[in-house]
Amino acid sequence: MKVAVVGGGSWGTALALVLAKNNHEVSLWCFKEEEADSIISNRENTRYLPNIKIPQSIKVTCNISEAICNASIIVLVVPSFSIRENMMNMLPFLEEGQAIVSASKGLEEGTLLRLSEVIEEVAPMCKVGVLSGPTHAEEVAKEMPTACVASSKDAVLAKTIQEIFMTPYFRIYTNEDIIGVEVGGALKNVIALAGGIIDGVGYGDNAKAALMTRGMKEIARLGVYMGADIKTFSGLTGIGDLIVTCTSMHSRNRRGGILLGQGKSLEEMLKEIGMVVEGVNTVKAAYELSLKYQVEMPLIEEINNILMHNKPAEKAVEALMTRKKTDEYIHESYIF
Repeated sequence: MKVAVVGGGSWGTALALVLAKNNHEVSLWCFKEEEADSIISNRENTRYLPNIKIPQSIKVTCNISEAICNASIIVLVVPSFSIRENMMNMLPFLEEGQAIVSASKGLEEGTLLRLSEVIEEVAPMCKVGVLSGPTHAEEVAKEMPTACVASSKDAVLAKTIQEIFMTPYFRIYTNEDIIGVEVGGALKNVIALAGGIIDGVGYGDNAKAALMTRGMKEIARLGVYMGADIKTFSGLTGIGDLIVTCTSMHSRNRRGGILLGQGKSLEEMLKEIGMVVEGVNTVKAAYELSLKYQVEMPLIEEINNILMHNKPAEKAVEALMTRKKTDEYIHESYIF
């Protein structure tokens, strides 16, 4: 099968390697010509995924039409804020019935749409799926055991995604709950930023455990109001993705949070990380969704205050810890 991977960052490169391992005809599109030229010359993505060899079978290009034309499946692996722009650039070359798989995580600011909804809006003639889960590109590229989830409204497409990516080291499950899969993947980045802030300030394991537990509660609460299945949040794209992002130094969101907790400004943090930190792009939309659905999400509110309104982290923690007394399940009509 011909598969195009649109996005030559670490995750896009890792997914291209998986597809090539399964003997698919793979093209990898890079945003910058110099990055494409570097990969072609060195057969290595020296900026985003150094020391991993990229086989000659992967065709690398910065020409979008060359990358996606005649591809049965297009895997979109670009920053969430650029999903619509990239879709508009691809639109003249898309064909009826082509499948587009979002492997990015986030929400569109302003519209508050999930990324698959943005794709559907721009290209209604295409089938749309999602690939998500607890996945660090560095480990997938090194063929370390990893499991994630393929989701789509189209059950056949979900199974096709499962089939093309499945390897002995990259296990894919299917899940028809595309809302829950995307909400979990997007909002865990925001909680992971807070996890990093906890580490940067110098709080301990107790605080991290409380953050992850209550953070998952808020993600699930919002997801259910948006139409998700509660079971999804106890799976790979829920608690699984939250664990890996809150605890690993591979996580840009956690590393970014650590810098913020150490007193760096948002601008200083982003410059030091040098790559997209999706939690920053998602936090405002997540807070606005909580207002839209009238869902109580105090953690998301305080993280938004820290990032968007420069509230000191210690003050945000104090506000959370001194909220009125309540029952652990007072807001839930379900058990998670």
